Amino acid sequence: MPAQGNALTRARDRLRAHPVACDALLAAAVLAAMVLGSFVDPHGDGAGPTFGTRTPGPASVVLMVLGAAALVARRRAPLRALAVTGAVTVAEFVAGDPPAPVAMSAVVALYTVASRTDRPTTWRVGLATMTVLTAVAMSFGSSPWYAQQNLGVFAWTGMAAAAGDAVRSRRAFVDAIRERADRAERTREEEARRRVAEERLRIARDLHDVVAHHIALVNVQAGVAAHVMDKRPDQAKEALAHVREASRSALDELRATVGLLRQSGDPEAPTEPAPGLAVLDDLLDTFRNAGLPVRLARTDQDTHLPAAVDLAAYRIIQEALTNVRKHAGQGATAEVSVLRVGRTVEVTVLDDGTAPVQAVGGPGPAGAQGGHGLVGMRERVGALGGALTAGPRYGGGFRVQAILPLTTRGGEDGAA
Repeated sequence: MPAQGNALTRARDRLRAHPVACDALLAAAVLAAMVLGSFVDPHGDGAGPTFGTRTPGPASVVLMVLGAAALVARRRAPLRALAVTGAVTVAEFVAGDPPAPVAMSAVVALYTVASRTDRPTTWRVGLATMTVLTAVAMSFGSSPWYAQQNLGVFAWTGMAAAAGDAVRSRRAFVDAIRERADRAERTREEEARRRVAEERLRIARDLHDVVAHHIALVNVQAGVAAHVMDKRPDQAKEALAHVREASRSALDELRATVGLLRQSGDPEAPTEPAPGLAVLDDLLDTFRNAGLPVRLARTDQDTHLPAAVDLAAYRIIQEALTNVRKHAGQGATAEVSVLRVGRTVEVTVLDDGTAPVQAVGGPGPAGAQGGHGLVGMRERVGALGGALTAGPRYGGGFRVQAILPLTTRGGEDGAA
């Protein structure tokens, strides 16, 4: 059975690849059926149809050949094929007595029209064909108008139109299902690529924030230790302790970030929460220990922030203070404010540094030097539907302000 099924499948595919040859074979089969049917006398000697008691005339043979030949073009010109087969059928009904079964070709042509056109066309053409052929068969035949062969013309043409319309509907249904499946597959692939790109950007931002912050602190404390190593070893030890603490914090955050790349079922994947404003004081202490005076003002203690907003606010403050420590110059101070304003949280970082804008990470030079701090902050805020402004202050210094909505785009509401 499998071998036979494979053979039938190959034969079907071969015929679909050569539609003209398939139609030629169908026309030959219809011609053979019409020729054999023309030797059958439906009445016979009163006992029923008999074979071989009559033979078709030359005119009937010519009409059968013309009707079968028209079927070769049934796919390319279905309406023309129906017109030709209908015309030769009418001619046979008028001239032949009893007529040869030329109507077979018209039935096949009508089926083709119904299966390859729309439903209104099928109704119009089908009703016209049924009416004309049945009326001619009843009017010009020697048998009574209610004879079985006349009613058979009506029945066969009606079934051909109905079958062709059903095949067309099923074909359209299958095509629609395939199109929806293809569209859904493309949509899933595009969504997967988009999610992968977003996840890569998010991990890249986290890695940048963690590395930039802690490496900057390590660099500052290491410089202090090297400067006072000989004259004030106690202060050098304190600076090295800060270096050790900053490096440990960097390793912990890197471990947590890289752990996101593990599979969800990995038992070694970290489960500790991402940093947020709950540990903001610890973050500010690291900058104070590195020699950057930081003042804090906040009115959000009673506000429950969504996890994404909480992390974004923490990372924005971390990156902004890192830029202050790196670019604002010696003696600079910073101010951090976290305020609840309506349905938003405003995070602002100010400094009074004297370094030029080119060194602060502003729109021009930070990008020229390959920095990604402001770009990462804008991406974080934009992903949450908020707004970020960053630029030099009047009279010196730099200002970074982020307005973060308490309701994220994902629908998480953080209003207390």
